[in-house]
Amino acid sequence: MVQESVGHFPGFAESVLESISDGVFTVDKNWKITFFNRAAEDITGIKKEEALGRLCSEVFKSSLCEGNCALRHTLESKTPSVNRTCFIIDADGEKIPVSVSTAVLRNNKGNMIGGAETFRDLSEIEALRNALKDHHQIGRFSSHSPVMKSLLDLIPVVASSNSTILIQGETGTGKELLARSIHESGPRADKPFVAINCGALPDSLLESELFGYKKGAFTGANKDKPGRFALANEGTLFLDEIGEISPALQVRLLRVLQEHSYEPLGAVQSEISHARIIAATHRDLPSMVQNGEFRQDLFYRIHIVDLKLPPLRERKEDILLLADQFIQNFNRVQGKEIHGIHSEAASVMMQYHWPGNVRELENIIERAFVICPDAEIGLCHLPPELLGNCVSSEKKNILLIRESAEKMSIESALQRNQFNRSATAKELGIHKTTLYRKMKTLKIPFPVQNGRNKKTNPVSDGN
Repeated sequence: MVQESVGHFPGFAESVLESISDGVFTVDKNWKITFFNRAAEDITGIKKEEALGRLCSEVFKSSLCEGNCALRHTLESKTPSVNRTCFIIDADGEKIPVSVSTAVLRNNKGNMIGGAETFRDLSEIEALRNALKDHHQIGRFSSHSPVMKSLLDLIPVVASSNSTILIQGETGTGKELLARSIHESGPRADKPFVAINCGALPDSLLESELFGYKKGAFTGANKDKPGRFALANEGTLFLDEIGEISPALQVRLLRVLQEHSYEPLGAVQSEISHARIIAATHRDLPSMVQNGEFRQDLFYRIHIVDLKLPPLRERKEDILLLADQFIQNFNRVQGKEIHGIHSEAASVMMQYHWPGNVRELENIIERAFVICPDAEIGLCHLPPELLGNCVSSEKKNILLIRESAEKMSIESALQRNQFNRSATAKELGIHKTTLYRKMKTLKIPFPVQNGRNKKTNPVSDGN
């Protein structure tokens, strides 16, 4: 009879399990803990030596233990659980919010030998929830992230000046919102804020939109039309995606910035511009200057004050703050009463990379509003791309545990059969070729054989 145990993970696998930030423990069929990694020690405050051999309910002390145990449900239904939230009681008697994921642990023959559970400390998420009221806010722009503090501290200073500002940041980071906050924080707050996306219009149309035209300037020009410079008047003109404009239009824009005057299409005299200019781009303008795609003199003219807006993945402290703001806004617009985000969903959102930044976050909250009939946004209301990222992470941890158990089972059988692979394969109930393949995959050392086919010390395959 093969001894089925999940008590020790050999070599590399154990070092990986010890290095991950999620707590991991395994139990045998009698619910006794057989493995307890370093993160599990840190989160629970219980040492491995104290945990091993004890019932998991005595150690983990979860709010699910009484009648809704996630691991028991998994072992009975053979269905894994992912990101169920609860709390545990640590060694000091404190409640620790966690999310747990569970899976059946099988040996290499597919027989169930116990269960595995990973759990993640959600204390940081709860702390962020409690800190939402304690954040920096300038105008409409707010943040709870330390990396944003220096930027927000600059806003009142630059808002009081008339210098041109360049805001740089990835698409969706909130460059226009930052520009509006600067405008609303300065002496021009009661003047117009006029925005135009320079990358959304062809050159001919963009030129007339910026500078306007006079009646008769071209076919169809039946009356004078003021451009954005004129509409901004003494307020702020926001030139979004300025890196997209053509070299020819760059020349005209440079003249306006230098001389504070422009000529509408078809005009015979110049008009004075009193607008304060804020430009923005997601492009690398210095590289464009080097490649001859953007005029150096125009770059220096708009680069007087340079503000860099970090992507959302670098200021994850803002995720729940921004989500809460979007929820309040959509409640107003759609007449709903959604109160917040469930801890499970919040945990997934905190792990996500957010390639679309704040705009993507807003879209996801709006999508949740469409499909959420409840008072709280949960996992089922998040799109697959967020859930896939989280589930794949949990699966990696569980697969690593399964692989380690299988490796340990094969190594134990090899030792009992004095590294005779035929006898080992027979004991394990698998073909010799399958055993050979698994040994290579799991990096189990092969025995060196002499001319009489007798085993000597095992060494790594290929040495």
